[in-house]
Amino acid sequence: MPDSQPEPTRIIAIRHGETEWNAAARIQGHTDIPLNARGLEQAQRAAQALADEAIDAVYASDLQRAWQTAEAIAAPHGLSVVRNPALRERCFGQFEGHSFAALEPLHPELCARWRHRDPDFAAPGGETLRDFAARAQNALRQIAAYHPGQLIVVAVHGGVLDAFYRAATGQELHAPRSFELRNAALNRLLYAQGQLTLVGWGDTAHLDRSLNEGVE
Repeated sequence: MPDSQPEPTRIIAIRHGETEWNAAARIQGHTDIPLNARGLEQAQRAAQALADEAIDAVYASDLQRAWQTAEAIAAPHGLSVVRNPALRERCFGQFEGHSFAALEPLHPELCARWRHRDPDFAAPGGETLRDFAARAQNALRQIAAYHPGQLIVVAVHGGVLDAFYRAATGQELHAPRSFELRNAALNRLLYAQGQLTLVGWGDTAHLDRSLNEGVE
């Protein structure tokens, strides 16, 4: 009998370009910060790198730093960006707008739980790592399942990419991060039969040395 399984979905997942809060190491979460000049340039470099790819659809978080990045990538292909709030960064509630260094003396116990990746830790008014990762991973699976045999781009956030990587590799949420989450890096995944697998990670060949310097 012929194989009735749908064809795999190819995924290019990209972190948004840099923002002023990235550069200042401030926690963004759901706070809607736009790309800075460097971030806009990074988005254009990513768009150029993907200009010859046969992209079928482009998705993004509804936070502007992500959809600005996605729009740059979608434009050469004549595509519209589909915004999905489930692809947002983790909500950090009252911690948003502050740096970890500033928060640690004020909330040492909470920051220790955060540093050690306690899956059930949530900043005041924010999401737990467990709930956030489930939200992000489920959103990607639902999107990918809608595009069997196609290539899609998903422009998201550092924490969202962390959740994708762990889903694709089986790495536990509480395990220390052993991979990079650079702004505008290209990360490739495959979705088939409900499962994500890792193809390639952290491609920054499209970003020259000057763009890779400084805080990512």
